[in-house]
Amino acid sequence: MAKKKKMKKTAKLKHERINDILLGPIERPLIAWFVKILPKWVTPDILTFTALFACVVVFLGYYLCKYDKAFLWLASFGLILNWFGDSLDGSVARYRKIERPRFGFFIDHTMDAIGIVLIFLGIGCSPYSHFSIAVLPLISYLMMEVQAISSLYVNNVFKISYGRLGPTEARAFAVIGNALLFFLESPSMTLPFGNVFVCDFILVILAVVMLTMFIYSVNKVGRKLSREESQRTIQQLNGHIATGMAHNKPDF
Repeated sequence: MAKKKKMKKTAKLKHERINDILLGPIERPLIAWFVKILPKWVTPDILTFTALFACVVVFLGYYLCKYDKAFLWLASFGLILNWFGDSLDGSVARYRKIERPRFGFFIDHTMDAIGIVLIFLGIGCSPYSHFSIAVLPLISYLMMEVQAISSLYVNNVFKISYGRLGPTEARAFAVIGNALLFFLESPSMTLPFGNVFVCDFILVILAVVMLTMFIYSVNKVGRKLSREESQRTIQQLNGHIATGMAHNKPDF
């Protein structure tokens, strides 16, 4: 009986979800419209794996750019399809009241990790970036993902957006960047230390920004937890001292 109660309690997985993004006023009504018109056969699982398939499309789009830069449009289509699947899987489950909180959370974030690796590997295999540069923001992103999951465990808060920027804005910037790369005559730019790929320059900045957010978030959460648990320890110690004094009080 106790085991069943424990399983029932953990199945809820209640936590605060922070996703305050710039494109939220556009995205939220669009998602609400999609969940109402999607046919019943389009299940949350199908949407999750659609998002993963879209990342394969993105990878192929960037990889095939070495043969024709028109494949940048294929990569952009994959990014839009990824938004569709990734944004709607949980929303559809909640709208139809068929949530599977633990399974959904586990599968969704596992597929997201695989997908983001495919996207950055594709960028690294494209003619617009060096592979060694493309993996830098990938490493920073995965560090941010570990921090978000760790914060969820210790703080019961799952933070998706930072500075009103989230995955939706990242996809939008990538689509705009793909269009600019397609229309640019040269994918490189001249800096004081030489010619560099525009994409490499942006990826380095992205990696630095995410690494900075990671350090800031770890420091903020760590200091908060340290302060809370230090206060709790002091309170417990004071409680033990008070209890000990009560037991050792002389009986006149």
